[in-house]
Amino acid sequence: MNNPLINPGLGTFVWMLVAFGIVAFILMKFGWPMILKSLKEREQAINDSLGEAAKAREEMKHLVVHNEELLRQAKQERDEMLRRARQASDQIVEEARAKAKSEADHIVESARENIQYEKLKAMTELKNEIANLSIEIAEKLIRAELSDKPKADALIAKELELMKLN
Repeated sequence: MNNPLINPGLGTFVWMLVAFGIVAFILMKFGWPMILKSLKEREQAINDSLGEAAKAREEMKHLVVHNEELLRQAKQERDEMLRRARQASDQIVEEARAKAKSEADHIVESARENIQYEKLKAMTELKNEIANLSIEIAEKLIRAELSDKPKADALIAKELELMKLN
């Protein structure tokens, strides 16, 4: 059990203490300031990051509020556009109804005029046909009357007397 690592001797212990002191001195002189500087820089970076995160959080809150306002305005604009579109649609429908009614009235009036014209035309044709038939009947009656010579002479004399009186 005389292991020098487990039970060091006094000389080994002194040399280990001197070596430790030199290493501790070198670390204190050169390493420790660099380690502290790195820790301070890291601490500063963490603090800066936390500040920026807080700033970003505040900006996000403002952006959320701003976005909600924009969304509300967009909804209002959409509602206004829909209202105007409905009004325009109603107006177009009403104009189309009025125009259709006007055209229908015009067509009805035109049809009435055509019916009246056709009625007058049919009456005129009927009168002409009746006149032609009357003339034909009168012609046939006169021929029948004039076929007998003594009757024809008497009719002519009678008509001449009537003309002289007028």
